[in-house]
Order: sequence, then structure tokens, then C-alpha cells
Amino acid sequence: QVQLVESGGGLVQAGDSLTLSCAASGGTFSFYNVGWFRQAPGKERELVSAIKWNDANTYYPDSVKGRFTISRDNAKNTVSLQMNSLRPEDSAHYYCAAASSWESYKASDAYNYWGQGTQVTVSS
Repeated sequence: QVQLVESGGGLVQAGDSLTLSCAASGGTFSFYNVGWFRQAPGKERELVSAIKWNDANTYYPDSVKGRFTISRDNAKNTVSLQMNSLRPEDSAHYYCAAASSWESYKASDAYNYWGQGTQVTVSS
């Protein structure tokens, strides 16, 4: 059983940067693939980045490509999401999630464990 705790959210202005962190405990985190999702009120949950367990693959949708960077430190059981050039449309509740398989990593139901999330609000 893996427990995930996100931190680093907050209220920022457009153009600012934030770094979200996901800290894991309770399992062999280094074997898990990790995704960062976000969900804004009235919208579907969206995958904004993913990283394979061995750091061999990462994913970004076009909406964040070039602005967001995901990284992991398996020795510290953490995954970070560096978010630059934030836009008001990036405002959402951000969640990290862990999946045992990389197959279908774009689908939220592929993820076995979820954190409670952290709120990011970007003002214009």
C-alpha cells in the first residue's frame, strides 16, 4: 500500500512558477510509474504529466509541454512537477497518482494509488 502526499500548491499570478511535490511512503515507490493529474470545477480530470518508474519515459500533453517538467528522486521517494509560465487555465486541484504498469498510463483508472491533492490557483 502506497500513500501519496502532495504539497507546493498555492495562489500565484500569471507567468509565475510553482513546484509541486509528491512524497510517497508505505511501498516500493521506485517500482511505480507516477502521473500528475489536475481537475478544475466542472471539468474532467486531465493528465498533465507522467514519468516511468525508471525515468526512461515522460509524457506531457500539448497544453503544458515546454512549461511543465516532471522529475523523480527514487532515493527520496518523491516526484516533482515544476510548473513555469503559469496561466489562469492551469488553475485546478492537482493530484499525484502511482501506477504499477506503464501501459495505459494516460488513463486515470490505470493508477492504483492517489493523493489528496493540492490546489493551484493562477490569477490573471
